[in-house]
Amino acid sequence: TDAPTDAVNAAAREIRSRLNPHPSGQAQLNVPTLGETAISGVQHKYRETVLFFPSAGQTCHAYCTYCFRWAQFVETEEEKFASRESEGLVRYLRAHPEVTNVLITGGDPMVMRTKVLRRFVEPLLSPSLAHIESIRFGTKALSYWPYRFTTDEDADDLMRLFEEVVAAGKHLAFMGHVSHYRELAGTAAQDAVRRVLGTGAVIRSQSPLIRHVNDAAEIWSRMWRKQSRLGIVPYYMFVERDTGANRYFEVPLAQALSIYNDAYRQVSGLCRTVRGPSMSATPGKVLLEGVAKVRGEKVFVLKFIQGRDPDWVGRPFFAKFDDEATWLDQLEPAFGESEFFFEADFASVSRGAVGSRRDLHILQSPDLQASSFS
Repeated sequence: TDAPTDAVNAAAREIRSRLNPHPSGQAQLNVPTLGETAISGVQHKYRETVLFFPSAGQTCHAYCTYCFRWAQFVETEEEKFASRESEGLVRYLRAHPEVTNVLITGGDPMVMRTKVLRRFVEPLLSPSLAHIESIRFGTKALSYWPYRFTTDEDADDLMRLFEEVVAAGKHLAFMGHVSHYRELAGTAAQDAVRRVLGTGAVIRSQSPLIRHVNDAAEIWSRMWRKQSRLGIVPYYMFVERDTGANRYFEVPLAQALSIYNDAYRQVSGLCRTVRGPSMSATPGKVLLEGVAKVRGEKVFVLKFIQGRDPDWVGRPFFAKFDDEATWLDQLEPAFGESEFFFEADFASVSRGAVGSRRDLHILQSPDLQASSFS
């Protein structure tokens, strides 16, 4: 209708607001506090792991329309997780010795120049943070801009930074977002992989299962074998999250399991480090283990591989089989149960109740009682 730009932008914002910009309770449940102060650019969902979003890394090498971080890339600043400094992160980590690893994510932290990245990484190497065992980067740069690691003008300095992290006794892990074997076909990507591995870092690969892109077992098996040959560890097959344009890209859980199992059968044990299909849902990371018939009822078999309450991890539970369901909240408990085993405890955790084991773990030290989850 040739509407003015302001009107178009307002309509776009209204549409976005209906697309679940922060799935799995990220904005409501994951933002930590010290005292009454929220720590900007930080998420803490699982006991051992903190996510950090440096503001300089909140752009990306590609804007995939299936990305569950799409809210980081729109003009609405209040929707973004970002921090311009690491001081708040460091203070929070010092107060939380149960945290053993930090994931620097975005966006993509590899869009930052090395001198900027250093400002966020070097404080994590301090002796006062000896409990931090692992530093992770979530990145697509290995395939979308491999020259970042080889021929960019500060690529050598970047390699030195990686070596410094390893020399400090930290495990350095690249969580490589690789969605198709073709991303690793070029010599530039393979050179980048070799150079990163040469610093002592480990590269693990993860991707969502994406309809129209990689929804075939042959794609996944070929990709896992390719990664294994290059020294990359296959890590996760994720279920497409319930956000943004996911309806175009989502795959029903039953089909996802079939694709995963068919691909898994085609690879050797070296590739079977991969886990999936996995849903990063609000209560935790839920693995779809299989389909079974129990007491005459066809069911999905699921378990937590991460949970807001660590006691949930590894405990199997059952949902009615549904060949159309695409996410955890579309599943119903099996065997006539009124709710899944974790739902009552999750209600307490989501209210910030100290009664959950996770909160008790965090608050058990008198020095830490000023800290809580929002």
